[in-house]
Amino acid sequence: MSATSSPPAVPDAAAAAPHDGHATPRAAGRGRGALLGVAALWLATRALMLWMLVHDFHSSNLVRVDISGTYHNWYDVLVTWSMPHDDITWQYPPAAAAIFLSPDLLPFLTYFQAFVALTVLCDGVVLAGLLRAARRGDGSMAGALLWLLTLPLLMATPFARYDVQVTLLAVASLLCLRHRPRLGGVIAGVGAMVKVWPLLTLLGTPRGRSTREAVIAAALSCAALLAVFAVLFRDSLGFLGNQGGRGVQVESLGGSALMLAMRTGAWPGKITFQYGAFEYVGPYVPAIARASLALTVIGFLLLLLWRVRARRWTTATPLDAALCAVMVFTVTSRVISPQYMVWLLGLAAVCLTSRHTTQRPVAWLLAAAAVLTSLVFPVWYADVLQNTWFGTFLLCARNGLLLYATVWSGVRLWKATVPAVPGDGESAGPARAPEAARASRG
Repeated sequence: MSATSSPPAVPDAAAAAPHDGHATPRAAGRGRGALLGVAALWLATRALMLWMLVHDFHSSNLVRVDISGTYHNWYDVLVTWSMPHDDITWQYPPAAAAIFLSPDLLPFLTYFQAFVALTVLCDGVVLAGLLRAARRGDGSMAGALLWLLTLPLLMATPFARYDVQVTLLAVASLLCLRHRPRLGGVIAGVGAMVKVWPLLTLLGTPRGRSTREAVIAAALSCAALLAVFAVLFRDSLGFLGNQGGRGVQVESLGGSALMLAMRTGAWPGKITFQYGAFEYVGPYVPAIARASLALTVIGFLLLLLWRVRARRWTTATPLDAALCAVMVFTVTSRVISPQYMVWLLGLAAVCLTSRHTTQRPVAWLLAAAAVLTSLVFPVWYADVLQNTWFGTFLLCARNGLLLYATVWSGVRLWKATVPAVPGDGESAGPARAPEAARASRG
């Protein structure tokens, strides 16, 4: 299906063959067999990821240090009911504290073991949600398979960061928005108070009552969490000052341009460790940082323009818009840490749970970008930091692929939803999926 065509309406009830409410024994057996196969593959791939995390596989100690060092240090401060605002690496909204305190739920394990165990559990919940979404009338198993098979491409990194937990909130929000917009909005608000970007999942909600309900619910949940953490913790907004001091990280799009310039001798700067990351210092770095911010603003304005101009809505549109929005904000960021790929793979997987999605080729480009990301970090990270030609090529290839995928995502979303002729598109209303139509009526 081309991006310019509108998917036909496929009611949930009509998409399945007529039945009397009970699956046939043969179909039930095939379903159980498929689930057992998925479970076995999940166990095998996650066991491999855990093995890479625990053993010194391609500098896994560099991967583990965030939990055993940074997160544990934050935990030691958070248990005193204070945010670690004096630590410049603390750059997260206040509800992130709940993630770093969560290992207390498993007191019989060490902090490292408990954090990883909870992260693996969240990974399994994401997969379960994607499998459930596949059972919808317009559903597809492709989303669950994408998450199942591509997360291990990032090696041990997903289990050594807290981005799987944040991705779970974004995935849950998108899956709930379809029939329960209030709940989806609440979850998006919670996600925003953990790491901001899950709020972008609301960008593509169908016009009308469902959007109002989701946005109001998100705002109320954000306000409630801010109030709770302001009461419980000292200096709950201290992260704002630390975040503003970030520079241009090595792995960012602007960073790859500086790396190429430094490799060719056209730029005299250097790489240094600051604000908890390897960043560039030298001439033109502030200009690159401002350019990244300007691109983010331009990207946001384009997304708003899409929202105003879009007329053709399907059940996949909110999912596709969320992926496109997060890709725009990721690629234009001053920071593209390797764990950011967890977000993009999770959102791409949600898109693929719908047969109406326009983002299928983009999702597989992200899978390729995940492979390059692991080659950049941790496999050949030393080459990247030493600015070798090989390290420069890997980073530029990864970022170039992400940039291309982002532009293609936006183009496909625009063509599928914005009528070519102004004023056209209302006639496409009957082609909108019934669930989206019901959602906009509330």
